[in-house]
This record gives sequence, structure tokens and C-alpha cells, in this order.
Amino acid sequence: MPQWLPGWIDTPPQPDDAVLAISNGVILKPGDDWLMPWSAARSAVAQGQEPVYVGRWGERAVYVCGLEPDQLAGAVQSITLRDALIFGEDVPAELLGLAHQVQQWWLDHRFCGRCGTPTTIHPRERARRCDPCSLSWYPRLSPCVIVMIRRGERMLLARSSRVKRNFFSLIAGFVEAGESLEEAVQREVLEETGLKVTNIRYYDSQPWPFPSQLMLGFFADYAGGELVLQEDEIAEADWFLPDELPPVPPETTIAGRLIEAMQQEIRG
Repeated sequence: MPQWLPGWIDTPPQPDDAVLAISNGVILKPGDDWLMPWSAARSAVAQGQEPVYVGRWGERAVYVCGLEPDQLAGAVQSITLRDALIFGEDVPAELLGLAHQVQQWWLDHRFCGRCGTPTTIHPRERARRCDPCSLSWYPRLSPCVIVMIRRGERMLLARSSRVKRNFFSLIAGFVEAGESLEEAVQREVLEETGLKVTNIRYYDSQPWPFPSQLMLGFFADYAGGELVLQEDEIAEADWFLPDELPPVPPETTIAGRLIEAMQQEIRG
């Protein structure tokens, strides 16, 4: 897989530069490649869209842009970004995730949120700027904790009431202003399950572009309480032995990796 190099330039694409076509979280995939040359894409740019630089993929400069599929020559496959990241094989996850976030940032900050003036592009950084207010807006990044809880030889798994896919995952939530990561873990677990946890320890992180999260993975041990679910967040939850798990997310996700690591830990 080519080397991925994020960065920023404020120049428009050249004919041989590459475009990743994303509209409302749906990727238009031409054939076996995720990218198409700008020369083939520029006549299909959707209304209200424009190409935005993402970085370099191997030797190619990559831009993201919403395109009209019926204006493209040749067949394209439509695939949601979520399905690509969760179920796809040999997927450039960092490129796809960052491109989606860059596109949303570009569209969401065309005007100053304080005075309404159209924003300009920072010449050296990935930022949109309001010159009258001296304010800059960078692509949003929201820290989010996700935690694998162990109770003896069992692990807590929960099924979201908001996600249609029928698998069990982990307790997760956004970090609030003024919280440490450990405090966010304790609060989210208590709010969503009624449980208390201790021995909170960091495991790994993963960018996750839904909407613009940095997922911070933790392990924790059960410290007390009975399951009382927050129904608007959790449809069901239970304690599972490592060899008797329900369907869970794949290891392309941090949830899947946390589950697999805890399975190995319990098995010894």
C-alpha cells in the first residue's frame, strides 16, 4: 500500500492529481481504485462542491470533492464510508477518514461563526480564517473514550439502540469540557450502565470520522453496581465469557481490537 503523507497546500488540482469522491458520507469508487484523476472528475463536480487538498498518496496529490455519478465516464460503485472502514479489505482508512473530515470542515466553515463574513484560506495551515475577527477554524477533532470492562472471567458488551447493525460493542462517549480521560470513562460507564469501574488503563487510539472523533481506548475493572441501562443509548448489555461472544466489530476497529486483547488476557 502506498505511503500516506498528510499535509496542506492551497493550490487547485492539476490534471494528473487524484480525487477521492465523497458526498454525504458515500464514496464513489471507480473500479478497483479509490481514486480518479482530476482530468476525469472535474466535469462532474457537484453543485456547491469544490476540490479540497487532503495530502499525498504515494506520488500523487489527493483532493476530496463531491461528484455527480451520472456525469462520470464509466461505472462507479457507491459505498458508505462506514462500511468501507468496518468491512472493507485493503482499505486506505487514514486517507478515507481524513478526506471525509476535511470535506466537512471545508463546508461547515465557509462563513465566520461570529460575524458571518466569508472565510479565507490560511496560506500555510489547514485552516479557514475570518480576517475581521482574527479567528481561525481548523478541522474539528472530538476526543471520545471507549472502554472494555472486565468482571472476573467475563467482559461487558453492549448493543447500541442507535446503530442498526446487529452486533455488540463497548461503552463509549465524548469527553466533556473540564474532564480528564479517566473521568470521562467513569462517567460514561455510570450513565449508560449504572456500573462503577476502577483500574482504568490506556490501550490504544484510532481516528474515527463519525463525525470527527479521536477514539481513545481503555481497559477497566468492574467495581460495583448492577446493570441499569440508559435506554436511549443502550438496547441491551451483558457479561460474556471470551469464548461465548455475540457478533462483535471486526479488528479494523478499536472496539474489535480491545475485545480481542481482553479475550487473550482472560485466557492467559
